[in-house]
Amino acid sequence: MPILPIDTGRYGTPEMLRIFEEENYFQKLLDVEAALAWAHAQVGNIPREDAEKIMKMASTKYVKVSRVKEIEKEIKHDIMSLVRAFAEVCGSSGAYIHLGATSYDIVDTAKALQLREAIEVIGRKLDDLELILIKLADRYKRTIMIGRTHGQHALPITFGLKLSVWMREVSRHIQRLRECRERLLVGKMSGAVGTQAGLGAHALKIQELVMQKLGLKAAEVSTQIIQRDRHAEFICLLAIIASTLDKFATEIRELQRTEIAEVFEPFRREKQVGSSTMPHKRNPELCERICGLAKIVRSLVFPALENIPTWHERDLTQSSSERFLIPEACILVDYMLHLMISILSNLEVDEERMRRNIEITEGRTMSEAIMIALARKGMNRQDAHELVRRLVIQSISEKKPFREVLMRNDKIRSFLSEDEIDDALKPEKYLGTAVTQVEIAIRKTLEERKTRGLG
Repeated sequence: MPILPIDTGRYGTPEMLRIFEEENYFQKLLDVEAALAWAHAQVGNIPREDAEKIMKMASTKYVKVSRVKEIEKEIKHDIMSLVRAFAEVCGSSGAYIHLGATSYDIVDTAKALQLREAIEVIGRKLDDLELILIKLADRYKRTIMIGRTHGQHALPITFGLKLSVWMREVSRHIQRLRECRERLLVGKMSGAVGTQAGLGAHALKIQELVMQKLGLKAAEVSTQIIQRDRHAEFICLLAIIASTLDKFATEIRELQRTEIAEVFEPFRREKQVGSSTMPHKRNPELCERICGLAKIVRSLVFPALENIPTWHERDLTQSSSERFLIPEACILVDYMLHLMISILSNLEVDEERMRRNIEITEGRTMSEAIMIALARKGMNRQDAHELVRRLVIQSISEKKPFREVLMRNDKIRSFLSEDEIDDALKPEKYLGTAVTQVEIAIRKTLEERKTRGLG
């Protein structure tokens, strides 16, 4: 019976949900057991025909999940239940299944196979998100809007500059994921305490062959389990990615405020309902969903870190928690990426409103430009700052446009002509290197994509 929102289908993409479905997990366990039997045959530990039978039957088509669970109800051990159900369908060859292995040789290696699939999905979505941001940054690199600090109007920027900052943040996550992947995707065949004693004289070769068969690297050294710093790093990275998506979503939510109304997440005007009682509402509910799910993903960091310490060569304290946190983190981050890709692909941008919002302060946001203009004409920078600060306050208290106050001030007029004042008050003249920075960032990102084999 579905209980949690992931189970009911509210959150999660079919692609990622399939990876963590029970059937796929059991198949991965069978793949590892089959690879172990194959490796034993390669070094002469078991007959090749028995290994071939084991490999042939290593499928949930034959080893039913229902049968494994039936056995587990009786013996209370998940992997031994799998081994027995597997042995049942292999006849006499079943005697060689799980030879020399401990449960977590199978579990941790199967987990690496699952995580490899999950990382591929997340990596592709990060690539897609990066490309969307490249296109948006280029499209809006000259679109002027007000920059805000502390929630207040600061100086003019371009919307493309904001988007290029987001783009490079995603690029860093792609690099982090590629680096983390190398440390995360490892398996092992090292036995009950890491000595490989049960695997015999060819133990190291067996481990090498198993990992070769499965397309994984072998852990350099391990105990009964793969050390959980690897998994903790991955969960921490997913939490950082979730926080970045939270950041993007929060900014869009802020810019969609009625009072700002510069940027909007997509809204299906034909049928979408914004409120059960207020027909006029257009809520940024997709962005709010991302922000809410980011809280859950960040909360998974704590158990991931607490899974690193275990008693001696292992205990079971990490087993139960990671059954939740690894699937949840992957499913939710993938889903959040899916949502953000959809939001940005259909983002509505009101460039005219951006321009009008700059004018709300009647020119006062150009105070730095006036100060710099005075300094360039010979006024002491500190004196210029204090003079302009007082004139800004005068403009606010008198409710007069900043230009009018500047033009009436003799000190200002002794340094700046009317044309120079007007020029300094133009937002488009005070964008610095904004457009150039966007173009440099896009070029760098495109170069990185090329090295990754992407267009």
